[in-house]
Amino acid sequence: MAKILHQFYDMECQLILYINRYFERKHVNAFFRFITHLGGARFTITSVLLVIFLANESVKLAAISSAIALAISHIPVALVKKLFPRKRPYIALNKVNVVDNPLQDHSFPSGHTTAIFSILIPFVLLIPLLAIILLPIGFIVGLSRIYLGLHYPSDVMAGCILGCSAGMISFQFIL
Repeated sequence: MAKILHQFYDMECQLILYINRYFERKHVNAFFRFITHLGGARFTITSVLLVIFLANESVKLAAISSAIALAISHIPVALVKKLFPRKRPYIALNKVNVVDNPLQDHSFPSGHTTAIFSILIPFVLLIPLLAIILLPIGFIVGLSRIYLGLHYPSDVMAGCILGCSAGMISFQFIL
């Protein structure tokens, strides 16, 4: 089992280095630096509150569901980060490019990825056609976390699972 985990970790490290190698490309870097903020607290909280106050009744319920999912999804994120204190890739690996003033807390799971999927899923469940637009946004936010050297692919996958689960649970509870 230890050998399999080590091989998986090696594969993740190679993937990070492959994705992160484009860091010096000005336009790619600007894109990922912008898109990553869509999973940040400021954007997720503000956007959900705006929809709650401005939308019609059914969309408002999805937004309330998103707000609940956002709140409850960060409880397991905080707990898991304490239970599994994994160093961020830019700290653990050589040759990983990183933004100025990078995050210092633990890597696993990705909070930005958790947040974006927790707010997107209720809207996708309410209006499935939105999946064409919203799910790629969520995946690109997750990819940005790897590109910026802040997370391993498994951090992003765990965040996606946590966010989707919180979104589905809160949607079922509200609607």
